[in-house]
Amino acid sequence: MLRLALWSVLETGQTFLTGYALARALDDGFLAGREAVGLGWLGAAGLGVVVAAYGTGRVYRAVADLVEPLRDTLVRQVVGRGLRDADGASVSRLTQQVEIARDTFAGLVLVSRSFLFTAAGALIGLFSLAPLLLLVVGPPLLAGVALFAASLRPLARRQERFLVADEGIAAQLGSVAPGLRDVAAAGAEQDMADDLDRGVATEYAAARSLARWGVLRTAALTTGGQLPLVLLLVTAPWLLNHGVTPGALVGAIAYVTQALLPALHNLIHGLGTSGSRLAIVLRRLTWDPRASLPAQTEAYAQETTPDEAPALQLSRVTFAYGPLAEPVVRDLTLTVARGGHLAVVGPSGIGKSTLAGLVAGLLEPGAGVVRVAGRSVREQGAVGRRVLIPQEAYVFGGTVRENLEYLRADAVGEAELLAAAEAVGLGGVIERLGGLDAPVDPAALSAGERQLVALTRAYVSYAPLALLDEATCHLDPVAEARAERAFAARPGGTLVVIAHRISSARRADRILVMDGTHTLCGSHEELLESSSLYRELSGNWGPVNATSHSGSPHPGTSHPGTSHPGTSHPGTSHPALPA
Repeated sequence: MLRLALWSVLETGQTFLTGYALARALDDGFLAGREAVGLGWLGAAGLGVVVAAYGTGRVYRAVADLVEPLRDTLVRQVVGRGLRDADGASVSRLTQQVEIARDTFAGLVLVSRSFLFTAAGALIGLFSLAPLLLLVVGPPLLAGVALFAASLRPLARRQERFLVADEGIAAQLGSVAPGLRDVAAAGAEQDMADDLDRGVATEYAAARSLARWGVLRTAALTTGGQLPLVLLLVTAPWLLNHGVTPGALVGAIAYVTQALLPALHNLIHGLGTSGSRLAIVLRRLTWDPRASLPAQTEAYAQETTPDEAPALQLSRVTFAYGPLAEPVVRDLTLTVARGGHLAVVGPSGIGKSTLAGLVAGLLEPGAGVVRVAGRSVREQGAVGRRVLIPQEAYVFGGTVRENLEYLRADAVGEAELLAAAEAVGLGGVIERLGGLDAPVDPAALSAGERQLVALTRAYVSYAPLALLDEATCHLDPVAEARAERAFAARPGGTLVVIAHRISSARRADRILVMDGTHTLCGSHEELLESSSLYRELSGNWGPVNATSHSGSPHPGTSHPGTSHPGTSHPGTSHPALPA
């Protein structure tokens, strides 16, 4: 900053000579009949331009020393968040937004510096020529700068709204355009058109608001840069009658037209547009969604006690992959108590992973409500209370410790990490790799070892609801049992398992059998009697107990309009999974 200021002083000197040398060349040279003196002052002004050009070259080097550390810091933050949160938007941030921030910041430094040192040189020159000139030029210049400063915050807010609306339309088109054939096949053209119309209308309103506030920039430039020139011309006779020389008046006009007006123009258009853009980009690059997680968790703890809401609640949930498609989940009502252990079984493609996606908030139901700990599944208060472990485990190339603790906003002690690893079954892998601080090569790990890393990472997180979507499919039955028992035993923890082995289902307190539009929920023994599909899945083809066909509904059956332990059917609650 000091080097930048020192080299910029040369620009102040050149600006000073722009008007002062011209005034002296006229008053002391050409108008006095001394052409040599006039040419000497003009030569001094030309020399000032050469010296200022050298200083400008040094200024760019100083600006680079300011800008590149900012870029490096942003790159580290973006890469760190991308690895920690598996953030797909990090590629855009790294390749585009970081470069936008760097270039925009450099431009803002240049235009702001230029205005400050140019204005200083011009105002000093005006005072040196005649203090009256400063009284004519100074007030409208200050008024223009003040008007521009007052408009910065409203303009920034409206600029951000416009950018958000524009990105929303781009996101809509990005999802609709590849699926136009499916949209036409499903007869959803009007729905898609209505959605896009709403997005266009939002952007149009944001653009109009931005344009209206943009008028203030024009007003600020007119007041601060062009009004002083008009005032100088209007007051010229009065100024000449009060001791201002013709050369001083011409020098003042040169200061306004050649220095102040261009500098103010660059400041208003540079800071007004690029400044808002930089503020928006920096907020997006530096915002960490995990930063608010502890506060949200604390607020939730104050609002709701553990006994007030179940860990998971689905109320008449229906979901289909298209407006005319057959629902994969239809009118499902389900409650899982805190500390419960639910296994979900069914044929391949029946909707088990769809159910996991609904609970995780990755999919939005067409009807009904999904709640986690009493909160709508997509609310911030629910996000930190669930963790999804998919079949394909994600492991990145950091250390073992970094892989295990990146779902935690705070530092995790070594003892806690090792205890979690031992509970889930990762202890042997950590020992083989060389400890928690050993580097991890994801390609060198087996699929089962990667799953153990992902499971331990979820175990360490604060999320009380764990969703295992075939997250142990690459483990042998013994290792799978150890991992599931560890999650089931977590204090205050709730476990939902998309099961791919019947042994996994038998470990659960309750089992949800999905069979298209029909669902049953109960214990292993109840479902063996009531569900032919579950008997088929479990390999038990024994006869059904005759009592299940008596007039009194047997536990584990589903009858319209009734609710019995072990049942799950549209429109009912489930005592088998008590709240």
